[in-house]
Amino acid sequence: MQDTHISTDLKSLHLSMLGIVSVMNRPANDLRLIKEAGITLDPALFRLLVVIERVGPIGVVELADRLGRDYTTISRQVAKLVAKELVTRQGNPADRRMREAVIAPKGKAMTDRLDAARARIAAGIFATWQPQDVKDLVRLMAKFSAALEATEQ
Repeated sequence: MQDTHISTDLKSLHLSMLGIVSVMNRPANDLRLIKEAGITLDPALFRLLVVIERVGPIGVVELADRLGRDYTTISRQVAKLVAKELVTRQGNPADRRMREAVIAPKGKAMTDRLDAARARIAAGIFATWQPQDVKDLVRLMAKFSAALEATEQ
């Protein structure tokens, strides 16, 4: 027997997730964040740099999978980040054939500036929220994200 309340909540959750993904996928929002951070970075490389900083060291195949893009495109973009000294490549100790992307000091400085810009933008979004509501959102999103990723294993 299906619980109608849960079904309604799941539909609402899915709609909220679609809204979040939609906002995050808009190039204009990436440009806004880049401008707010005061950095110069090709918007095509923006997400790649952030993901490498957040989850690296990471191989190109996993990176392409996480970003929903073609391996060859990601490989070329990682090479551009390496050329700009924002990322370095290193061997994987478990698989000598694999090369992983790792954030370089110059790239970390850039993602730190992006984080500061993101915090300024978020301050406006959460200005009317109670601090506990923000903490609850962060806690529950982390819990949901971990559970969602665990189902892919």
